[in-house]
Amino acid sequence: MDTKRPLGFRLIIGFGIFMIAFMLLGQTMSFIDYDFTVSLGLQEHGDIVTAIGVAMNKGFGLADTIVYIPLVALGIAGLFMRRQWGVFAMMGAMGITAYWPIVCLSFIYFAKGAPGFAFTRYGAYTVLLSTISLIGIWGMWYLYSRRNCLVAQRRAGDASAEIDE
Repeated sequence: MDTKRPLGFRLIIGFGIFMIAFMLLGQTMSFIDYDFTVSLGLQEHGDIVTAIGVAMNKGFGLADTIVYIPLVALGIAGLFMRRQWGVFAMMGAMGITAYWPIVCLSFIYFAKGAPGFAFTRYGAYTVLLSTISLIGIWGMWYLYSRRNCLVAQRRAGDASAEIDE
């Protein structure tokens, strides 16, 4: 069995590890202690995004903690174990990775001019969030197109491989 992992695999794993750390610090902590994440520069202050923006950020933080972080962790584990469920879990995580930046980017543009909304970093956020979304789209494509080489090939009569399906 070829144990060398392709560059795309390593990029997805590295991105997944980075996202787990980033999400734990910036998202999980946002619904636990929003001011802490603001002090780290990982969330915008309520004076900039209004109470509605803070509520949205906390909601994303809770959802990321309950759904996204475990999905990425399962994806990483499953990909390392060369299991089909790992490909599926990471494809789901990459779908979320493509989705959430578009929601957040749309929010800041649609909220522009709303009373109390004082956000100004549109350029930086557009570049950052668009890049993250493109990574998610690329990740879904990569995992789908390489799914057969990322999963251990079943051997005839291997009962454990049949259970994995």
